[in-house]
Amino acid sequence: MPKTKRLVSRSRDRAWGAAVFAGTRVPVETLFDYLEAGEPLDEYLRQFPTVSREQAVGVLEAAKARATRDPVPA
Repeated sequence: MPKTKRLVSRSRDRAWGAAVFAGTRVPVETLFDYLEAGEPLDEYLRQFPTVSREQAVGVLEAAKARATRDPVPA
């Protein structure tokens, strides 16, 4: 079975314990903030070059999978 690459990490020593893209100091929350503000993914990746497209898309896919799997309270 192939080993999957970690997308996100969390450490008390980095970004105040926030979830960050693995291998970076960029909080994952910034991706959602950019997208909520209407910024395209390409602009986000330009502003945060240490985050790969694979990481960003992987986090978005994981969030989508979770959102469609788990019920959302009304």
